[in-house]
Amino acid sequence: MKIKNEVMLITYADSLGNNLTDLNEVLTKHLDQVIGGIHLLPFFPSTGDRGFAPSDYTKVDPAFGDWSDVKKLSENYYLMFDFMVNHISRESLYFQDYQQNYLASPYKDMFLSIADFYPENRPTEEDIDIIYKRKDKAPFQKVNFATGEEGLVWNTFGEEQIDLDVTKEVTKQFIRQTIKEMAAEGCSLIRLDAFAYAIKKLDSNCFFVEPDIWELLDEIRLEAAKYEVELLPEIHEHYSIQMKIAEHDYYIYDFALPMVLLYSLYSGKSNRLVDWLKMSPMKQFTTLDTHDGIGVVDAKDLLAEAETAYTTEKLYEIGANVKKIYSSEAYNNLDIYQINSTYYSALGDDDQSYLLARAIQCFAPGIPQVYYVGLLAGKNDLDLLEQTKEGRNINRHYYSLDEIEGEVKRPVVKRLFEILTYRNESLSFDLDGKITVEAPSDNLLVITRESRDGVYRSVLEANLVTKDFVIADNVGKQITQLRNK
Repeated sequence: MKIKNEVMLITYADSLGNNLTDLNEVLTKHLDQVIGGIHLLPFFPSTGDRGFAPSDYTKVDPAFGDWSDVKKLSENYYLMFDFMVNHISRESLYFQDYQQNYLASPYKDMFLSIADFYPENRPTEEDIDIIYKRKDKAPFQKVNFATGEEGLVWNTFGEEQIDLDVTKEVTKQFIRQTIKEMAAEGCSLIRLDAFAYAIKKLDSNCFFVEPDIWELLDEIRLEAAKYEVELLPEIHEHYSIQMKIAEHDYYIYDFALPMVLLYSLYSGKSNRLVDWLKMSPMKQFTTLDTHDGIGVVDAKDLLAEAETAYTTEKLYEIGANVKKIYSSEAYNNLDIYQINSTYYSALGDDDQSYLLARAIQCFAPGIPQVYYVGLLAGKNDLDLLEQTKEGRNINRHYYSLDEIEGEVKRPVVKRLFEILTYRNESLSFDLDGKITVEAPSDNLLVITRESRDGVYRSVLEANLVTKDFVIADNVGKQITQLRNK
């Protein structure tokens, strides 16, 4: 199924119920008109990082179901799968063969030997210092080979995730085969996770290395196009990189919106949000929440440093059960530029603020993505956080089927479903249509979406101080209106 201009749900296979069968039941019973697509977070056998250390892309983790369950989802929803083009599990057959047979392994070129990458007597401290790193040490891992040798391989992320050498033919063949198999199993869109780390080049920071990164992306796009599959490169960094990707006609993520919108709702000021919405391309997926934290670095320079600091401090002040320590090393936080919280709790578990945030997201350029916890206006899960001491788990609650039955009856969730359904069904939100963003005053926001032919029009009028808002279409239909008591 091709991509539809309808809300995409982001979920793990075992977060709305225990498995894919339960997920399909929840979708059928409660979400039929609410969502049109699903980003099914990694459901392959994996050895870590909640699925992001895949060991075998040809299988569905048996705990979740099998390919028939995925195919069933694809009959009604467009699907996005994750492809970790930068790395694979150390337990994959490829790395296991390499570890067993070393230079005799047919997969030896798939991995980056540090001894082969650097000239003699390198890397130096200076070499290591210039690398864009995700941890406070060199991104290398020691490997003891069954043949008796030992060496270092590139390892950007967790110990289970061994980096791939995407420049070698054996890896390119692996990429081609994986894309082909994903397409055959109903994938409409491939999310290229951590792709910006995939190119390693001597004397560079090994992050979004140009022009090499474009050659990699274009190779993958040409392969995906054979099966009518689109790509969504994933990157958390300065918004200007997203704009570069958009200029190359790829879908992008709007990872800046969550922080810019929080600033706007905390301060009551519309100026930064208006500026950003006017800049944003239409060929994108918008987010407020994902399986990771709320990105701070993505909004750099869209907010002044003082505004970013204000937003961060307000989040800890206004947010419900949000503490700085939850985004620190004490809770295994990998990325210091993210804050761990659900979006609902970041807004103080306040229904009116939250619904306004989602309404603005629906009117923003692009296709809305809604994380499963956000779909149910979920609060921070402190029990799971403390059980696991994993900061990101504050936003990774496991919902039972019985719990979902209760959550969907909450007024805030019912109202949210109405807004999302309207976004799916209205023809005003044409991706080739027109958008107008205005600020009649410092605290007011008006967004108008119009179809390409000008026949259909929807308007959102919002007060960022009182959180009142009205959604109306060109025949005067009022969808929702909230008033402070």
